[in-house]
Amino acid sequence: MAIKKEYRKVLVPLDGSESSFHALKQAFQFSSTEKSWITVVCVAPDYEGDLDTLATGGDLLAKMRQPCEKVLVKARDIAAQEGYSIKTILEEGEPSRRIVETADAYNRELIIMGRRGLSNLERAFVGSVTQRVIGQCHGDVVVVPDGVTLAWEKILVATDGSPCSQAAVERAIRFARAYDGAIDVVSVADIPAELYGEAPDLVEELVRKAKMFAEDAVQLVKSKGITATPHVAEGNAYEIIPELALTLGAQVIVAGSHGRTGMGRLLLGSVAEKIIGFASCPVLIARP
Repeated sequence: MAIKKEYRKVLVPLDGSESSFHALKQAFQFSSTEKSWITVVCVAPDYEGDLDTLATGGDLLAKMRQPCEKVLVKARDIAAQEGYSIKTILEEGEPSRRIVETADAYNRELIIMGRRGLSNLERAFVGSVTQRVIGQCHGDVVVVPDGVTLAWEKILVATDGSPCSQAAVERAIRFARAYDGAIDVVSVADIPAELYGEAPDLVEELVRKAKMFAEDAVQLVKSKGITATPHVAEGNAYEIIPELALTLGAQVIVAGSHGRTGMGRLLLGSVAEKIIGFASCPVLIARP
């Protein structure tokens, strides 16, 4: 398994929210150790009104771009105050699509985003832009909650034996090596309540597989000279994983973008989405 993964080019999307500017500041700290180049993008909405009005409106398009221009000016000011150099880009269109296209165009290996945008959504769901970016992008994404520092000394990685979770284990190893960290590995047997009475043999098999996935990951981590501890649980992964991270004092959760059931590229698996929503620490979503 190839472990080395460099993040020399980082993209930070901004929407003017405090959450997005907090993510930018965390990206600065990340780049100071990773030696990364940071690109900041802000996406202005497309004009969807009458084209005749647009033709006679003169500076209407300019006015639509103004909020993004102000966001990027603020980003450059913050970067200057922090002593960092950034590239800023103003795009137009549907935000998630333009963010992904910008990441691809500039070969950005990692996107660092705030967990909340301007809308106030329930904790069970991440914002639609964040969700779509994770579902569509080709690289890894870190989602950072407000007021939380991005750190890598104590990592919780989730595994279910799928290719995406194997990629998550790779990333956990990479960061543990780089930051002299330790890794906790968790595998959750997602068992519907009715199975306990109707199919106890199946329950036993699901738990057995969860233990196997956790032990296989732990053995790989230990083979790289990194301290690792396995954890196996039964229940809803999106509840158990954030709760375990809080109990263990994990600084970051690493998970795959999709589980064993698989999802289309436009959709983020509901488990990963809810882990992001419930977690009190940053979450790195890894792709194979």
